[in-house]
Amino acid sequence: MPKLWRITIDTNPEDCNLNCIMCEEHSPFSDYIPVKLNGKHRRMPEKWLEPIFKQAAEIGVKEIIPSTMGEPLIYRYFDRIVELSKQYKIPLNLTTNGTFPRMQGRNATQWAELIVPVTSDIKISWNGATKETAELVMKKIDFEEALSNIKEFVKVRNQHFKSTGYYCRVTFQLTFMQNNMHELKDIIKLAASLDVDRVKGHQLWDHFDEIKDLSFRRSPESIQQWNQYVQEAIDAAKQFPRPGGQQVILENIIPLKAEETVHVPTAYVCPFLEQELWISATGKFSPCCAPDELRNNLGDFGNLQELSISEVVNSPGYQSLVKGYKAIDLCKSCNMRKPES
Repeated sequence: MPKLWRITIDTNPEDCNLNCIMCEEHSPFSDYIPVKLNGKHRRMPEKWLEPIFKQAAEIGVKEIIPSTMGEPLIYRYFDRIVELSKQYKIPLNLTTNGTFPRMQGRNATQWAELIVPVTSDIKISWNGATKETAELVMKKIDFEEALSNIKEFVKVRNQHFKSTGYYCRVTFQLTFMQNNMHELKDIIKLAASLDVDRVKGHQLWDHFDEIKDLSFRRSPESIQQWNQYVQEAIDAAKQFPRPGGQQVILENIIPLKAEETVHVPTAYVCPFLEQELWISATGKFSPCCAPDELRNNLGDFGNLQELSISEVVNSPGYQSLVKGYKAIDLCKSCNMRKPES
């Protein structure tokens, strides 16, 4: 049986308080919610949460990620996810936009006190080292408030580690674009000063015509520019240590090859198949995090209401994808494939 180590549950994909320009659903350039969904938001029923955690525990899953499509802290049953994390001893790996909304009556410190004890890693969306760039990309964010929030979160994290020995890694999660990566080295410097453990990200999925020119994979010249930023990032990580002397970890900040204007190198592997699985708010199983309409072309892997997690990953359709994904057009150009470690 495949050894899945992580499961993502897209609990509330249409609920977000920001409009980041690269977001498949919430971008100002997207017509997904008003047109394709006609205002009908998808939200995972609370009754599905415990069966997911129970099945995950039975097959040895090490982490569960609440929604990466919307803002998980807006999900009505987020506290229930925290309870189940404790009950089944499966840590959360949380991706959030860092606004720590007060909709649940909590400030950033109180959110941190809830999250840190059950979370292995919190990935905070971060797309600029300056107010101008960050607010250009993440529409509606208040950069100064976001800085204050991260300081409070790290403070609580460090206090919790000192008193319990349990460590929640803090990560800046980036989207690599031509309108923000000129600040990459300064983002790394900022991360170090804030005692953030890791800076990671991925190349842009250019969902809309309005952002296609922001992709580094657009031309040989843009690839060359990205590769220069990579070297600057490596140098910055060495030059600017965290308060304790540790170097900020860089992940997925690697050079692009010339042929990646069309296809990724054949030798690059999928980091998700037989390792991670996605469950949508409607119960649909997906093998990866490619844009929703694109990954539909990978096949139908069933629904949580009909199949268990173990049945999905052992199904003929899933195993066929595992063996043949490198021949599929979507996978040939996938931003997430990377050199085998």
